[in-house]
Amino acid sequence: MLDKYITPVIKPLLTPVVALMHKRGITPDQLTVAGFLIGLLAVPFIAFEMWYAALTAIALNRILDGLDGALARHANLSSSAGGFLDITLDFLFYAAIPLGFILANPEQNAIAGSILLATFIGTGSSFLAFAIAAEKFKLEKPQFKYKSFYYLNGLTEGTETIALFIAFCIWPQHFAIMASIFATACAITIFTRIHGGYNTLKRQEADEVTQANE
Repeated sequence: MLDKYITPVIKPLLTPVVALMHKRGITPDQLTVAGFLIGLLAVPFIAFEMWYAALTAIALNRILDGLDGALARHANLSSSAGGFLDITLDFLFYAAIPLGFILANPEQNAIAGSILLATFIGTGSSFLAFAIAAEKFKLEKPQFKYKSFYYLNGLTEGTETIALFIAFCIWPQHFAIMASIFATACAITIFTRIHGGYNTLKRQEADEVTQANE
């Protein structure tokens, strides 16, 4: 929901950093992998209730996630392989954080964390499945032209998810209630993506049939 507003604000701030990285020979894929590995460190930090260490790992992961794409565009190194690597590791990172809270306190967090993970699968699968079909129909992506694949909007996107992870680390005792509320928002995102995506693709197929018969 907020990604289309936040991203244009952040992009200019990254330009000097990515220019320096490009001069040093750092590649976007190296940043993607480094960010993922740092992000995974949050899991044991959370499991052992080292909240601010976990928060630092999450923040560094997100900074590097923003830098890899910016560096790819700056160095003209954008690629489908890089986009695939980036989004795959992103979703694995998103799933790892609730797992850490489940490990930290299974009795209190297991049910809410499991529901949140299930809804993450729903938002991720609806997002990626539509991107495949959008590529087939060459659908335009006016709000996210810089992305390497179609970026489907939703109530819960990257910005909202990171805000949630930060809140988890600041108020870990309220994980269950925050996870439950966010899972509900994810469920709304899943419904709107399936409904909107299905109808969009139906229209595209109908248009193709009409054009073929003309």
